[in-house]
Amino acid sequence: MQADRVYKVCSQAEWNAALVAGAYHGSDVDRRDGFIHLSTDVQLAETLRRHFAGRQGLVLVAFDAATLTGLRWEPSRGGDLFPHVYGELPVRLAREVRVVEAPPR
Repeated sequence: MQADRVYKVCSQAEWNAALVAGAYHGSDVDRRDGFIHLSTDVQLAETLRRHFAGRQGLVLVAFDAATLTGLRWEPSRGGDLFPHVYGELPVRLAREVRVVEAPPR
């Protein structure tokens, strides 16, 4: 499922570093996998539950999918198509940044 808006969940510290650098280059997991993991609004709750449960200090960064270079829609959980960016996320393209709460462990 392709969407107009896609989201990156990351720590506030990671986003602060991206603001200084001008671009978000991915988490340790993103760099290991070779792309930046994103989610659609429909996928966010499960992404938070599976990958961020119990973590604090998280932000949700929204991007317009059409503005992202290197965006690919690839199958993941159960064949659902997830947005992945092969490259970086320029901070100037962020449309919204807000604190997000992950579910408890």
